[in-house]
Amino acid sequence: MFATHGTTARALLFGCVTGGNELLPPPGAGPRRGWLHYELLGCARSGHELVGRDAARIRPEDAVVVREQGGLRWHRCLRCDSWLPLPPPEEPSREYPPEPHEVDIPLRGKLLRDRYVLRLIALDRLVHFVVLAALAVGVFAFAHERQALSGPFFRIADALQGALGGRTGSSGDGMLGEVAKAFDVRASTLWLVGAVVAAYAVLEGVEAVGLWLAKRWAEYLTFVATAVLLVPEIYELTHKVSVFKILTLLINLAVVIYLLFAKRLFGLRGGGRAEQRERELDTGWSALERVLPGPAGD
Repeated sequence: MFATHGTTARALLFGCVTGGNELLPPPGAGPRRGWLHYELLGCARSGHELVGRDAARIRPEDAVVVREQGGLRWHRCLRCDSWLPLPPPEEPSREYPPEPHEVDIPLRGKLLRDRYVLRLIALDRLVHFVVLAALAVGVFAFAHERQALSGPFFRIADALQGALGGRTGSSGDGMLGEVAKAFDVRASTLWLVGAVVAAYAVLEGVEAVGLWLAKRWAEYLTFVATAVLLVPEIYELTHKVSVFKILTLLINLAVVIYLLFAKRLFGLRGGGRAEQRERELDTGWSALERVLPGPAGD
């Protein structure tokens, strides 16, 4: 669709025509710092955030977000700072691009990074919530229907062991024997276990919701709850090592370290005030002006 402007799509992506065949680099097109850009992930999912596409004319003060060059308009994405070439509108609906106070700046920088990381942790907590809630329901159901389930269980267990060449007439040893022991546990103990599991499920659910909404209290709650769990996880590894246990420990360690240092909990690295100052740097129109590239070509 860009061929109508006397150049190829490839040329428009990597340079801009300036009256002849000379190509100038697009405004702001330079090497990006770092290797992971959360802004690009956001634009890949939701599309670029552009302003001034419906404006009839471009003013010098609009150079922060849109510039004219080589018969095209280069629009700056408010999220990822990429510049995209587009032809002027055939039927503009406004005279000039919107003023800074009219523009809703999307999340970018540290704010966007934290949003992705916190929501990733929230999804992990959501999985915990679903598993623990299902387990609690199972414990409560077993405690309520234990007497009704005991007869069918022992008959099935006896038939299975007989078919496999084992002894009949008893629950036997091994896994079936361990399951059979559950029928000997007191009902009060089963209800207590179910209540503890259900409470832990609720805790994980609250963490998931709070982190998804980027609440500060949820960061503290998740840090404390995860840090407490590190003790039994390390203790378990001293008795039996498994890939799953190691992976769980590493994930929880990463969560604790990230929340403690990146989110500046408990006053670390300046605490909440430093966190707020850092957030303000990536918020509003000033965040765009701070990384404003040089003047557009003539």
